[in-house]
Amino acid sequence: MARTYTSDLPVVNEPRPKWLVFGVAAVFTVVVSGWALFAPANAEGVLGAAVEVIGDWVGWAYIALATVVLAFVIYLAIRFGRVRLGQDTDRPEFSTFAWASMLFAAGIGTDVMFFAVAEPATQFLSPPSGEPGTVQAAREAVVWPLFHYGVTGWGMYALMGIALGYFAHRRGLPLAVRSALYPLVGRRIHGAVGHAADIATVLGTIFGVATSLGIGVVMLNVGLGVLFGFEQGVPVQVGLVVLAVAMATISATTGVDKGIRILSQLNVALALVLAGWVLVTGHTTYLLRAAVMNVGDFVSMFPGLTLNTMAYDYDALWMNSWTLFFWAWWVAWASFVGMFLARISRGRTIRQFVIGTLLIPFSYILMWVTVFGNATIKRITDGDTAFGQVAADSPESGFFELLSQVPLAPAVIAVATFVGLLFYVTSADSGALVMANLCSELPHAEADAKPWLRIFWAAATGVITIAMLIVGGITALQYATVVMGVPFAIVMVLVMLGLHRALSEEERTSLAYQRSVRGAVVGRIAAQDRNSTGGSWKRRLARQFGSVTQRQAEAELSARVIPAMEEVRSELQGHGVDVAINHEEIRLESVVKAVTLLVPAAEEGYEHFEYRVQIREMRAPTYGRGMIEADDTTYEVETLVPGGGVYNIMGWSEEEIAHDILNHFTWWSGTFIKPEADVQA
Repeated sequence: MARTYTSDLPVVNEPRPKWLVFGVAAVFTVVVSGWALFAPANAEGVLGAAVEVIGDWVGWAYIALATVVLAFVIYLAIRFGRVRLGQDTDRPEFSTFAWASMLFAAGIGTDVMFFAVAEPATQFLSPPSGEPGTVQAAREAVVWPLFHYGVTGWGMYALMGIALGYFAHRRGLPLAVRSALYPLVGRRIHGAVGHAADIATVLGTIFGVATSLGIGVVMLNVGLGVLFGFEQGVPVQVGLVVLAVAMATISATTGVDKGIRILSQLNVALALVLAGWVLVTGHTTYLLRAAVMNVGDFVSMFPGLTLNTMAYDYDALWMNSWTLFFWAWWVAWASFVGMFLARISRGRTIRQFVIGTLLIPFSYILMWVTVFGNATIKRITDGDTAFGQVAADSPESGFFELLSQVPLAPAVIAVATFVGLLFYVTSADSGALVMANLCSELPHAEADAKPWLRIFWAAATGVITIAMLIVGGITALQYATVVMGVPFAIVMVLVMLGLHRALSEEERTSLAYQRSVRGAVVGRIAAQDRNSTGGSWKRRLARQFGSVTQRQAEAELSARVIPAMEEVRSELQGHGVDVAINHEEIRLESVVKAVTLLVPAAEEGYEHFEYRVQIREMRAPTYGRGMIEADDTTYEVETLVPGGGVYNIMGWSEEEIAHDILNHFTWWSGTFIKPEADVQA
């Protein structure tokens, strides 16, 4: 167990806005929206020029960063794979299917429906290299969307999810990007540095989400036009934005369990049905053969694609429109999705998290792109070149044009439109929830911001989406994403440094503590004290199958833990050691009360000794066929000590607790762990 940073936290008893973060982000959003609405030509020109500069000067850095991040998260899974995103006793809250559905739907929306047809058609007819319309062009045309939507982008999500989940659930810091910078800047995360990180995160998130929503609303406009004859244009799109924002507001204010999980599972299930129908009623054998071939092509081409900057045949227009845009898009979304993943992934190990985050969503992407992408290629190669041009030149129409040829087309298009709407709402409500939380100080990681903040950000996302659509449609949204992704790309580099430093510190302290004699001493004391009463193991077994009320846990804290600490304090003070006992009544996540024995370090720059005992609410264990109900909870009296893990001491005697404190103190005084961050700043 790594050292927690709860003593550095400001006291927060209920959600409250961080007015500086909220104010700056809100003003910037309003200014950009107003600029786009009242001077659209100027806005489009400035954004286009900015993208050209970024593509020329830092495009290579985007590509390198994406590869480095992917390699880094795989390294984390190998070296620190057993570290849990939470306390060692925490277990996953959601089932694997529910978890997979939420992480997929939060990160991928209507845009994958959009690009699964548009990109294969474009890359087949106008490939970045080679001859168009050839077999080689067809093979590469499907690999490109697999690459752009594949494991590289999800590696960015995984990085932010690990960092946020680790520092929030394991280190006791707020569920915010600023927390990942703690090992680098220490307490300054609560000041200007932290505010800057949160502002950059909010701005990157709102433009990233707006891009997806813009794509979604244009596509939904086409679907409704096919079904009901609605005209395609800004008025209808504005109406769709207003409708979707209203639905997102309702969903966001119901909370993650009631709203987002239900929508996520529903739209993933419907998407599977939709893809299955196209597969079964179309050229099934061809699609299955092509899917197998696509996997092989992706695996063989991936090493070359991942670092391909096209240095020797650079096509600025293609790079800015595709790979550079996608990587900037992933960067802009990384904090948003990473925060959401951290929220729903408490209790999972880093290895479970990385494997799940990289492979589960990619399996959905593989299914969707191979079915719709190869169906697109098949239709073009069968001679329907007009469809190919529609899919490439008007991507929002290409998807529905493809569906118009399948059996029961009107019903299928209706389902596709509904799926797109669900993806759209899922992205909007998740984004509103995350941006509101970023602009708030929360009492614990499971808390949410006040409803009015979520409503504001849902509306703000709608406004910026409408503004960018007026400026230049989807192209303007793409440009804005590339520009706003740059600041957060720098933050991601700092997050990698901070996360590695913290995990290395935990590994070092854990290995050192394994050499201590805590277990042996406590075991001998227990055996000597209880060999005539049946031993402590029977009491431990009884506690395992029983439950403890909060009152019983508090009585244990008062009757045994605090007296043991007071005895140790008295003895240490007799030897000239400065000792304090701190009582905490604030609620942090599931912790209801805590007491800490603190010994300041003898030398400046070294870690203090903290023996913290806290009462934590948790789900009661179940065995056999028993089911856990929502109100089946128990309380543990557990310790948190640097390098010492987390363990329940309910039922220990004062003597055992005193020996445990002494063992930790002896180990600490002999090692003096020097921090790698200036936490005194």
